[in-house]
Amino acid sequence: MKDQEKGKGLMEPQNSATELRALIVDDDKLVRMIHQGLLKRAGVKNEAVKNGKEAIDIHCSGQSYDIIFMDKDMPIMNGIEATKKLRSMGIESMIVGASSCNRDAEKQEFIEAGLNDYQVKPLTLEALKSILDVVKASK
Repeated sequence: MKDQEKGKGLMEPQNSATELRALIVDDDKLVRMIHQGLLKRAGVKNEAVKNGKEAIDIHCSGQSYDIIFMDKDMPIMNGIEATKKLRSMGIESMIVGASSCNRDAEKQEFIEAGLNDYQVKPLTLEALKSILDVVKASK
């Protein structure tokens, strides 16, 4: 594959009939901006909040998302607590844990809280495409 062809087609915007919605839950403003930019480039409508409590509150207000990108370590309510709470509320969105931590024991605790997937952050274009393909296939 030629260098200029690498990545072509990876992030083509989706048509509006299959538009996905994502929620980014992360206390790091730079990570929120990076993930929002990647999702926008992929044609995914998205919003961002700073902690797990805000993620719970936005769902309680009636919002719903196809994908939730959940940081593990945040103030007020961390990603493990928020994931457990969302699952107990019946939220069936795909929840992807996104953390800078790559230790197996910590990943396992996060996964057991109810994650569908775990990625090291910040997300890459390839990881995002893989996640979006899974979500689209389940629709």
